[in-house]
Amino acid sequence: MPDAASAPATGGVQPKKIGLIAATLMVAGNMMGSGVFMLPANLAATGGIAIFGWLITVVGAVALALVFAKLAAIDPIAGGPYAYARKSFGDYMGYQTNLIYWLANVVGNVGLAVAGLGYLSAFFPALRDPLVSALAQIALVWFFTYANILGPNVVGRLQSFTTSFALVPIVGMALLGWFWFSGTTYSDGWNVSGEAPLTAIGATLNFTLWAFIGVETASVSAGVVENPRRNVPIATVCGVVIAAVCYVLSSTAIMGMIPNKELVASSAPFADAARLALGDTAANIVAACAAIGCLGSLAGWTLLVGQTAKAAADDGLFPTVFSKVNRKGVPSIGLAIVAVIMTVQIIATMSPTASEQFGKIASIAVIMTLLPYIYSAVALKVLGYKQMSTRDYSLYTLVALVAAVYSLWALVGSDGNQTRWSLIFVIATIVFYALALNHKRDVEDGTVHTGGPAPRWIRYATLGITIAALVLMFWESVGKRRPETLHTRSPAPISAPADSAPASPAPAKPGG
Repeated sequence: MPDAASAPATGGVQPKKIGLIAATLMVAGNMMGSGVFMLPANLAATGGIAIFGWLITVVGAVALALVFAKLAAIDPIAGGPYAYARKSFGDYMGYQTNLIYWLANVVGNVGLAVAGLGYLSAFFPALRDPLVSALAQIALVWFFTYANILGPNVVGRLQSFTTSFALVPIVGMALLGWFWFSGTTYSDGWNVSGEAPLTAIGATLNFTLWAFIGVETASVSAGVVENPRRNVPIATVCGVVIAAVCYVLSSTAIMGMIPNKELVASSAPFADAARLALGDTAANIVAACAAIGCLGSLAGWTLLVGQTAKAAADDGLFPTVFSKVNRKGVPSIGLAIVAVIMTVQIIATMSPTASEQFGKIASIAVIMTLLPYIYSAVALKVLGYKQMSTRDYSLYTLVALVAAVYSLWALVGSDGNQTRWSLIFVIATIVFYALALNHKRDVEDGTVHTGGPAPRWIRYATLGITIAALVLMFWESVGKRRPETLHTRSPAPISAPADSAPASPAPAKPGG
């Protein structure tokens, strides 16, 4: 969106800007999408003590929001964490940040598909089968890839429309769920992890941060806000706090409504809580809203992942194939490659329950996101030097320290095996960078050209894979079932009575 400076001079008409209250509500609304829908089930593995994890995460999320708001005010360059890390620490750190941030978003997209289908299982019980669910996730990934290849306009409108549905169960549960809250149910599941309280709280930070992933995008709207230097930081903090209050109240209310053992196994905790309070109709409405919100978010994040890879490819830091676009200007080959990666991830994380699969995916995505957050917090001290007054510089240095320490704590509290492999991948980026550096030099020398047209068959291939995944899903859920388990319009065959069964042949006479 063009800002005031880039508005056409004709007529001298300046775009109308929004005030502090509108900006605050915009920040809260953008953040409160689909991130929280599976979290009550994941947090139930630790227990009600997770409320302290929420409170710590709120402090960390506010600090991170302030870091990105200030970085945008100091140097409003495009690229987010990638641009700040590259400008502060050099090309390699910029490349590493871009690669792991891009991969974290790829991983996180699968989490949206898992959460959406978890809520659709209320309408289609076959989705509770791990293989059927995996095939449905693959079909969704390729369908939204195909939709994005057709053009970003429809996808953008779709996401704006579906976000409003996501707010219904979150706000509704935060306000009304407490009428059915049971202190006994909540206290019985206080700390079921078997760990010491501090360790248990640390283990929740990885999951609670998932709800705030994307907090770095809050400052993007600075160009349409009145007095952005004052209002953007205030709106950012207030927006995060509003979202946090809804998250904490809704998640805690559910943990006091559903017994811990049932909540851990739930594939749709918000819908299950609504069923407990108001019956099946309310549960179906909540499930539908949650599913629509999650799948709408998946459509928009798919486009973002493709565009992020294209930007890096245009700079020579990603393979040229990611920069090729179709007639709509969409990097169709890059989107198809992302869909292949997501398909492999779906198969690799396939689990007995949606909650368990979502937990694995969310944990990996958060781990991969924490490093760019840490780099950005440190970058504020580097880029803010001599750009702020001494008082502001000291204040924001403290804010950046809080953000970095929180991110490190969340990293330490994450699953050890997942953290180890994630950090091994981060270390391996030095090898990838060596290859990317050669490619970047070829691009700068003009021996390799980025961009160019993408082949048209990519569009039809994505549609074909979508249809194939749907056919396999229906075959697995319906076609392989025994005939007697299916509901048909013809009467079921009547079994013959036991006494009318044909007599068994008489035994042969001895010597006969």
